[in-house]
Amino acid sequence: MSLPVIVVGGGGHAKVLISTLLLQHRRVLGFVDLKPSLPPLLGIAHLGDDGAVFLHPPDQVRLVNGVGSIDATVLRRTVYEKFRERQYIFETVIHPSAIIAPEVHIEDSVQVMAGAVVQPGSCLGANAIINTGARVDHDCSIDAHAHIAPGVTLSGNVHIGEGAHVGTGASIIQGIKVGAAAIVGAGAVVVDDVPAGVTVVGVPAGSVTRRVASRQ
Repeated sequence: MSLPVIVVGGGGHAKVLISTLLLQHRRVLGFVDLKPSLPPLLGIAHLGDDGAVFLHPPDQVRLVNGVGSIDATVLRRTVYEKFRERQYIFETVIHPSAIIAPEVHIEDSVQVMAGAVVQPGSCLGANAIINTGARVDHDCSIDAHAHIAPGVTLSGNVHIGEGAHVGTGASIIQGIKVGAAAIVGAGAVVVDDVPAGVTVVGVPAGSVTRRVASRQ
């Protein structure tokens, strides 16, 4: 029997995950968030801050990472690592309408949202998000903590580095490598490799800045 779930985070991404969990008839104990006065999400109670998780031993509950990422994925990664260090296990959440080839390798805490497609030979690293309606073609590699935002199209053999963010509606042609902690802007069309820590925007995508990944 599946263990009950606590969702970490109380924003829009958490709401979508709770909807999916309820659709799958999972028992959701509640959600935690640092904001003290958040209302319930879809009828699911706000339990308090992260300390409420520690009232439940790691062998009696599973967590779902409800922290999204508008651009940087750092906070989501920090939440994952904080609770993993305390021996908590994060559930993988896959919406029933997602299409995932049976050959796809999926690590822990991966989230594949409604309408997404992931084709054979692809690998989804720990804590990665394949968001609503994204398309991941054959033999793509999505490294840990990366976020493939809604409506993204990845052609075959694309490599998305650890902690990278590919913005809503972006397209990346076959064989491209996007480095760790890079950002691909919404609607961009990527036809050349993107170095680690670089932000690219436009059609075709060009570099606008370089950033250093933070793990505060």
